[in-house]
Amino acid sequence: MTQARITRILDAAAGGKNNFVADRDAMRRYDQAAPVTTTAARAVLHYLCRVVRHLATEGVDQFVIVGSGVPSGLPAGRQLHDIARDALCAASARVVYVESDPMVLAGARATIEPVTDLVRVVEGDIREIDDVLDDRVVQTFLDWDRPMAVLLLSTHSLNDDEHFHYVIKRIRQVVPERSYLSLLQTTFDGIPPELLSAIHDLVAMTLPGHAIRTREEVKALLDGLVLVDPGLVWVPEWRPDGHEPACFEQPSSSGSYGAVAHIP
Repeated sequence: MTQARITRILDAAAGGKNNFVADRDAMRRYDQAAPVTTTAARAVLHYLCRVVRHLATEGVDQFVIVGSGVPSGLPAGRQLHDIARDALCAASARVVYVESDPMVLAGARATIEPVTDLVRVVEGDIREIDDVLDDRVVQTFLDWDRPMAVLLLSTHSLNDDEHFHYVIKRIRQVVPERSYLSLLQTTFDGIPPELLSAIHDLVAMTLPGHAIRTREEVKALLDGLVLVDPGLVWVPEWRPDGHEPACFEQPSSSGSYGAVAHIP
């Protein structure tokens, strides 16, 4: 409760309720250093919604969302599992949220699982991808003979690029053919040089161990994957849907890259 976490900071910035005083204090510090935190959080949420909607319209009806924070900043009835269901025009989309934050786990299990039989919330960490993939709920709740989408949203926890490569390799090995992999990655690429030092120090103080990557580093991690258009881009630039997303005029202020890839 006393240590800020990025999922809860984003939740606080987006107006959600799954956060503590430490997260709100960290959010205010970021806003003071670079007053775009709230807008950037919205940009990330809008990106996630567009990814889920697009993949659902492509016929994907199974989602594994790793490290989402199950963001409460999304309006009621517009959570990621709601968007998948609505895009499919049927109540058939199955969604597994994987999260390591005890507060998020408890809240989601209390407010989501009791009202729908098509969502599960399991405890897991992207750094322990084998445990996530072998989880009993993940194995039995999903149909492993049909395509699915795996969304990696807590890539900031993967400090070691070699381990990151392993995570992607394992997912590619086990998911069915014609599945998809999506990722979200925090970056400093768009921060003005005069603010870079202050932001770097703030991240080191409030989010120790938080992995930051350049576009070239993220591109290298995706080597060998076939990216869905428009490829690896700032999150507001990933298939905007006609409504100007947050950070639309200055996409780099979102502070995050996003990409979706086919898994052959």
